[in-house]
Amino acid sequence: MPLILASKSRARLAMLTAAGIAVEAVAPNVDEESLKHGLKDEGVTARNLADALAEAKAVRLSRRIGAGLVLGADQVLALEDGSMLDKPVDQADAVAHLKLLSGRKHKLFSAAVIAEQGQPLWRHVDIATLSVRPLSDTFIEHYVETEWDNIRYCVGCYEIEGRGAQLFSAIQGSQFTIMGLPLLHLLDYLRIRGILPS
Repeated sequence: MPLILASKSRARLAMLTAAGIAVEAVAPNVDEESLKHGLKDEGVTARNLADALAEAKAVRLSRRIGAGLVLGADQVLALEDGSMLDKPVDQADAVAHLKLLSGRKHKLFSAAVIAEQGQPLWRHVDIATLSVRPLSDTFIEHYVETEWDNIRYCVGCYEIEGRGAQLFSAIQGSQFTIMGLPLLHLLDYLRIRGILPS
């Protein structure tokens, strides 16, 4: 039985497929925005927010489909002061986000939760720290205009595997984590479960 990805994320599906995992993507039908706002109102940290959103997706879909392993994943971006950025709503918002990130460090928290029969069985949250080089307004505006279709659903407004690499002066952490999934830890669990050969 394939792993069920509770997401329509192109990047996560591509990572799993490239790693040789039989996977099927299904929308979890979670009201993510309402859940996110409620958790933020409760003062939850960026790490715990990513974990809670990943669990909600995995558990919700697992309850719906019954048998099988369901993977939920989410990613949250936090600035050094703990404040969080969401995905941009439009190009002007993306420009504002990149101006805010310019010359500063931020952290990406990428969470994954596997559920079976409606219960969470495994979870991991990985962290990457990224240093954005000082960006000129001209660079930001041109980058957003040319990359908008690729970055419109990306927290942070970049795809590290593409032109987004030009934004950074230093990166600490796994590229998989930056792309939205703690893949190496997930592969370990799938080997333990016998889904992948050891």
